[in-house]
Amino acid sequence: MFQTDWMENRQVKRPKILTVLHQERSSPGRVGQLLLQSGFDLDIRRPPLGDGLPETLEDHAGAVIFGGPMSANDPDEFVDRETDWLSVPLAENKPFLGICLGAQMLAKHLGGTVGPHPEGLVEIGWYELEATEAGKALMDWPSMVYHFHREGFGLPRSATLLATAKAYHNQAFRYGENAWGVQFHAELTRAMMQRWVVRGSERFTMNNAQPGREHLEGRLVYDAVLKAWLQRFLGTIFGAPVPA
Repeated sequence: MFQTDWMENRQVKRPKILTVLHQERSSPGRVGQLLLQSGFDLDIRRPPLGDGLPETLEDHAGAVIFGGPMSANDPDEFVDRETDWLSVPLAENKPFLGICLGAQMLAKHLGGTVGPHPEGLVEIGWYELEATEAGKALMDWPSMVYHFHREGFGLPRSATLLATAKAYHNQAFRYGENAWGVQFHAELTRAMMQRWVVRGSERFTMNNAQPGREHLEGRLVYDAVLKAWLQRFLGTIFGAPVPA
């Protein structure tokens, strides 16, 4: 009995990353895998299914809000709740990453706009990315990234633009010391991309979208570089975990 208690007391708690997803079967993909491999645990919440968000991140090492099929402009209660909740990591200066919808929520929270391209263009497939001077000073960026969206965000005031593209200019930004947003998806595993291609096939006829075969073919060419970038990027945001 004594030995068991002693061993339990010796166990070190892994710091948690609040992980916000938007569908029942959504996955944090490679972001989750890399964070787990780096020594973090994931505290997964799904606000559309009724999960709450913490009033403070004092028990978390940071947070990630992922994408979803909804818009940051939708009137759903959870959309407003998540967007308003971003005051928590910002006030506590905790590392935060918004991906696609999560980036749009961050931009909107900071006073930026979210909406479709004025010419009706979408980014669904692989598209070129260009790092800004601020982005290049931070790290090397991939030249091609994967997208699945039909809305973008305006750059919030006082935010630093890190990367751009042709159709949707604003692709990545940093606000303050610890808040980051990216429009593209580096988190997709191969299985996730195959599901997206099957379930989202009706969108491939939209203006500027690529056919499904180009999604999978592009992965063979561009994904290794994108994955390596993601690992460095997560390290930049969340650093090495500090045991709780």
